Amino acid sequence: MAVRMRLTRVGSKKNPIYRVVVADSRSPRDGKFIEIVGRYNPQHEPSLIEFDEDKVRDWLGKGAQPSNTVSRLLKKKNLV
Repeated sequence: MAVRMRLTRVGSKKNPIYRVVVADSRSPRDGKFIEIVGRYNPQHEPSLIEFDEDKVRDWLGKGAQPSNTVSRLLKKKNLV
């Protein structure tokens, strides 16, 4: 099972808000996930980026691969 850290959308129409989740790579974007490890709101100025650092480090240690966008967010928060 390949595990990925990626974004899942929870906002309403024209109001994007995202959760950073750990999920099986085969599940759909807004489908089943294993755990929520953070959230991202691009509408704030500056963008709101929050992570549970312990969970993120734990999952990265277990071999979870972040998506391109999540990787960029992790770099902004100095977690990679």
